[in-house]
Amino acid sequence: MPFRINGLKPDAFIPLYGLSDAELASRGVLRKKVDTDPGFPDRIELRDIPVGGHALLLNYTHQPADTPFRATHAIFVREGATVAYDRTDDVPDVMRRRLLSVRAFDAAGMMIAADVTEGAALEHLIARLFADPAAAYLHAHYARQGCFAARIDRA
Repeated sequence: MPFRINGLKPDAFIPLYGLSDAELASRGVLRKKVDTDPGFPDRIELRDIPVGGHALLLNYTHQPADTPFRATHAIFVREGATVAYDRTDDVPDVMRRRLLSVRAFDAAGMMIAADVTEGAALEHLIARLFADPAAAYLHAHYARQGCFAARIDRA
């Protein structure tokens, strides 16, 4: 089953780049100096932010549907990221090396299925969830912290 994984579009985050820590704090955003690898998964480029780089930690509405499954959570974006990951039938290493929770949603934004998998086996879970024709899209989350990782669509 062909699939497409997308990182977040950077447009919403670019205005935050270069703001002072006080300006970021007034918007509910924290700047973190990356000190471990892996540890700070960027949601735009879908890669771990290198040690020494800067991550912006902020709350993001990843499931905007007007349903009981509307959801927000903390995410990291690499300060300076400008090109979103967008590939077909390719799982980025940042997801492949983590435990993932994957949730299937129908066209109305209602969750219809969910499961957990090691990232190395993500393709199998994608195929199983998309075998249901009602599954319009999937959301992958980093299972341990619960944060949104990426959206997965049929290709």
